[in-house]
Parts: sequence; C-alpha cells; structure tokens
Amino acid sequence: MNRISDRIEALRRFMQTKGISAFIVPSTDPHSGEYVPAHWESRKWISGFTGSAGTAVITMSQGGLWTDSRYFLQAEEQLQGSGLILFKDRLPETPSIADWLGSILKPGEKVGIDGWVNSTSEALQLQKALEKYHLELVNVEDPFHLLWRDRPSLPLNPPFILPLEYSGEACNQKISRIQAILKENQVNGILISALDEIAWTLNLRGTDVHCNPVFVSYLFITSTSSTLYIQPDKLTDEVRRYLETNHVSIKDYTQIAQELEEHKEGCLQLPSSTNYTLYQAASKSSQVKLLESPVLYLKSIKNATEIAGFKQAMTRDGVAMVRFLYWLENAVKSGTETELSIDQKLYEFRSAQENFQGISFDTIAGYQEHGAIVHYEATEETAATLKPEGFLLLDSGGQYLDGTTDITRTIALGHVTEEQKKDYTLILKGFIQLSMAHFPYGTCGTQLDVLARQFIWKEGMNYGHGTGHGVGHFLNVHEGPHQFRMNHMPALLLPGMTVTNEPGVYKAGEYGVRTENTMLIVDDQTTDFGEFYKFEALTLCPIDLKPILPDLLSPEEKAWLNDYHQKVYTTLNPYLSEEEKNWLKEATKAIH
Repeated sequence: MNRISDRIEALRRFMQTKGISAFIVPSTDPHSGEYVPAHWESRKWISGFTGSAGTAVITMSQGGLWTDSRYFLQAEEQLQGSGLILFKDRLPETPSIADWLGSILKPGEKVGIDGWVNSTSEALQLQKALEKYHLELVNVEDPFHLLWRDRPSLPLNPPFILPLEYSGEACNQKISRIQAILKENQVNGILISALDEIAWTLNLRGTDVHCNPVFVSYLFITSTSSTLYIQPDKLTDEVRRYLETNHVSIKDYTQIAQELEEHKEGCLQLPSSTNYTLYQAASKSSQVKLLESPVLYLKSIKNATEIAGFKQAMTRDGVAMVRFLYWLENAVKSGTETELSIDQKLYEFRSAQENFQGISFDTIAGYQEHGAIVHYEATEETAATLKPEGFLLLDSGGQYLDGTTDITRTIALGHVTEEQKKDYTLILKGFIQLSMAHFPYGTCGTQLDVLARQFIWKEGMNYGHGTGHGVGHFLNVHEGPHQFRMNHMPALLLPGMTVTNEPGVYKAGEYGVRTENTMLIVDDQTTDFGEFYKFEALTLCPIDLKPILPDLLSPEEKAWLNDYHQKVYTTLNPYLSEEEKNWLKEATKAIH
C-alpha cells in the first residue's frame, strides 16, 4: 500500500504548485462513460479501489473515497492502509463531498477538478455546493498526465461498420432525425460525446472500452453538417469511405475544444453529461442550451430489426446458458470447479454461438457469501471452490452483432436452508409481479419498482441497487434514460424499450439471491382510459425450481412461471442434444 501513499503524496505536490487545497478524482472519462478505457482509470490508480463507481478526494492532509452500496465490502478491503476514509454514499449519515470539504477547508481555499473528466452537471452542482462554504472550484490540467508514468495510451482500435441488416436504419436517416430535433429546439448544432450515442448514430461499433462495443470520439452535428472527431489513424479505408458516403467529415480528436471555441454560428445544444472543459470552450463563443441528447430516447426505442435481433441473440444466449447449467450440475460434484473456472466455461459456451462478440460485462459468479457482494468479481486469490451445497449467484451477459444480453440466475448447487429457500421465493414473487405488470402511457419506472420489492419489504429487507435498467442493441449493457429505481426517475416507459428486471437480497457473510430477465415493453391494449403497455420476457433460460417454496407463490405467479418455462422449452428445444433436451424438460416442468 506504500505505492498508493506515494502516489497520493505526488498528487499533493502537484496541488501545491496549482494553489489548490483539494483535488477530486471521479471514475469517469471525457465521455461520462460507466466503463472507461484504462487511460482514464485515474481514480483506480490513485486509490487502489478497483470498483467501477467511486470518487476519490485528496486534501493536503486527508483523503476519502465515496462509493455506493454495491462496493462497500470491496472498498473497505481495498482501502486498508491507504490512509483514505471510506464514505458510504447515499446513506443518511454520510456527508456529501462538498459538505466534507466545507468542514475541513478554510473559506477562500480552492478545490480542483480536471474538467475533461467531470460532467458539466456535476461541476455546476459542485460549484454551487462549495459556494456556501466560500470555497472556489477551479478547472486544472490533468495531473495524471505528469504523475502516472506508465499510463496506458489512448486506445487505437479501429471502428467497424454495423450493417443495415442488424441496425435497421441507415446512418444518414438517423442524422436527419437528429437535425429535425435540433430545429425544434431552435439550436444550430449539438455535440454528442456519449460513446454509445455516437456508435448508434453512425452505425459503427468498436472495441475501445472493455465489454462495450464503442470507440473514443466526439460527434458534432449542425443543421447542415456532421463531423466525427477521432484519432485519424484508427480509421480503415472502408470506414473512411463509409463516412464520406454519409457526408460525415473527419477531424482529429484533439481539436474538439478549439473547434468549439471558434464555432460562432448561433446556439449550441449540449447534454449536461458533456465534460466541463468542452462546456466552457463552447460557452466562449456560443450561447449554450443544456438539453438532454435526443439520441438518448431515439436509441432506447428499438426498431423492428433490432427487436428481431434481440430475440435471435436471446435464443442463442439461452442455448449457451442451458448447456452451461447442464454441465454445471455434474461438474460441481467433482469439487474442483471454482468461481473463475465456471466463468471460463460459460464463456466457452457463449463464444461457440453465432455472431458472438464478447461478454457484455465481467461475469459475477458469487458462491455462498460472495453472492452477497453485489458486484463481486472473482480473482485467483478470492475464487471460492464450489461444493454441492448452497447458492451460486451468476450474473452474466453476451454481446452479439444482433443484440446484448444480461441475465442472472441463482442456482442451488445442493442442499439449501429454509431461510435461503424463503428469500429465493420472495425475490421470485417480486420478479414475477413486475414481469406481469400492465401500465398506462405516462408511467415511469419508479412507479413500478415497488412491485419487485413489496414481499421483501414486508420481511424488513431491501436492496441498494436499482431493480432494472435499459439494455443497448449490441451496445452498452446499461442504457438510459429509463430504469426501475426507488428514487424518482421521470423517464417514461415506452414500447420498444428493453429493460431488465433484477430484484435481489443480500445477507453479508452468508449468501445473495438475484433473479434477472431482460424484458421488452410492448403494446397491451387501448381503452377509454388510454394506451396500456406490458412486458414481454426476452431472456430464455430456466429459473431454478429446486429452492422454490411453492406454497408461497400465488396461483397467478405459478401460472406465469409455468408459461414462461413452457416458452423457454419450446424455443430452445430444437437447438439442443437429446441429453440437454431431457435436462431442460425437467428444469422447466410445471409446478403446482
């Protein structure tokens, strides 16, 4: 841990040269990505905490790390000896970063951020929160450019074209739709910096970000032109010709700030997720409207080709899962399989499927107490050996040219306790109730979230993560703007959107339970009261029947589960061997 202490001291020397008393290091990159290329993993480098979400704050004498409930256990372990205090984000007793800095800094002192890796919304909120303590927020150059000697370079992987047979809508049509919205918003142009939005708009995909098929770039669309800012040597001749055909100009990635400073044609639209440095650059010569990117909604509502692709990808993914589960049932008896080895085996089954492009996130394979760590990732040091008893929580997904999958199953590897069975069944009840929901136009995910939580709430239990998120089409596995959450998220649930359903319960040091399907929002009926929608399950994989306490399920819940299992069996059966078919028939038998 001395290495971390040395890095923090080096940052403090940098802070001294800039006259700042604190420096904030978020987990993000210039594109506000959830998963970031190694080049921007500065928070991981300075703190030693490897979770995907968290913010480090370093002052001249103290330091802290804020992260959410998914990572409390992991952060506690990884921060030991670093001198950094763990602040458990979103708990009532935990101070905000601004409040903590306000309690230890003197009025007039400066708090530094690197504006390239802080979104405009976060920077403006932080600025306002610090003002009440008479602290000044300043945008400074990236310190890690100087301090991080073996820093990974920017990724140089070439993007590739996603053919129309998968995307379902041509690039120039998408740009025209965006330009029509700019006209409605009375703006002259928009900067798109979210990498999945750029990939969707241009029908290009890449491999710059782990698990996310995107490429590092910016896209600037005006009423008359489109420009892609990218490292030019990344582009193949084929992609260059494709962009030219679609009237998309190419400029160097590093020119974007200067070009925005010099853009003097009217009003620009910037999403609040745009990094703060580019917001400041654009504000120098243009009026800026902070408005949500239109691509957020355009992308979230899948077209008929994308929906058909999702269903094809889910079928292939389901075949891989069934083959894995059939294999696991026998393999676990050997006493040699670990959380890591089963992850590798699942990858083998997925990679044998047509159109497979890699995993959609790092697999979470948590046996017994590791299942209680919400975003657990096994390592050589921590990987538990599986035994024919207890629960295995397995959360995984694949990227395919025609869709993205995300599925969790909790599997009884042998004997499980009555408490485990009860928790498993209560989570299944909530999962089924949300799956069966019918709801009118105007509903957002917050209004349905209680359906999944109601039964565990009655038992005094809860979970800290959201109940569901959107899923991209051969794009990021986490996609907005819609989701199921306890806190208010106003984005409407609309037909064509994909969304996960993943309630869980986690008992530290014992076990975790989560069941997850990806669902599609579809039309239900139109009545005198308006349009109504419902969910269609896209994920095709049996839900383990062994830990269910049938008496806790209502007749309606049993009927849903039996119907779902019948669909799983009918759809996957043609692709399986005789042994696998027999196993699946037993795994999907009706319960009474």
